[in-house]
Amino acid sequence: MKLISWNVNGLRAVVKKGFAEIFKELDADVICLQETKLQAGQIELPTPCYAQYWDYAERKGYSGTAVFTRLAPVSVRQGLGIAEHDTEGRCITVEYPAFFLVCVYTPNAQDGLRRLSYRMTWEDAFRDYVCALDREKPVIICGDMNVAHEEIDLKNPKTNRGNPGFTDEEREKFTQLLAAGFTDTFRHLYPDVTGAYSWWSYRGNARANNTGWRIDYFLCSNRLAGQIRSAFIRPDIFGSDHCPVGLEIAL
Repeated sequence: MKLISWNVNGLRAVVKKGFAEIFKELDADVICLQETKLQAGQIELPTPCYAQYWDYAERKGYSGTAVFTRLAPVSVRQGLGIAEHDTEGRCITVEYPAFFLVCVYTPNAQDGLRRLSYRMTWEDAFRDYVCALDREKPVIICGDMNVAHEEIDLKNPKTNRGNPGFTDEEREKFTQLLAAGFTDTFRHLYPDVTGAYSWWSYRGNARANNTGWRIDYFLCSNRLAGQIRSAFIRPDIFGSDHCPVGLEIAL
């Protein structure tokens, strides 16, 4: 089974940059998107053989997630089931017979860390949510989780410490999520690989210089770790400030 996750940073813009061709070339069983930045009825996107599921933010042009699947789901749900967290279109859970797939767009702490407190509340609620799923059947989590977990996961850790996405608090929440029973699939296969990033600032020619961050992930329940066949990053695919990340797993 091949799974893809991509923060498109505005799906309507990426459609104009060859999304249909990229979608076809990726040839995945499931493709998950984050930061779609649209509402219902604002796009018509033919995806033959794929069912589409969307979670829209109430605020126009903001956040949003989507899942395109050619595998028939058992059920689909939007949000965490908590009103405080379910207005920004940040989570879709697709249940399959053998596992749950959770597509997530984690809140950014934002400039000045003005949303860090809310981010901490979200992190605890999200961890509780996926742990409850994991008690039913294995879970695969994918998406833009807005944190570089370790120093190896960004180009300039020393100068970025304390900035959004690399605060001690955010990194510790990610550590707690892994400790709750989940595996970072890319690091499971490539514990020491450097220069593997999924997001680059639009400033300072960052992408050309590979001055990036790895903030897009596939996690899986620990009991699935032995079934991972491939975990990969596609920096050769453009259209967004993020690139797609992927997982191949035997299920």
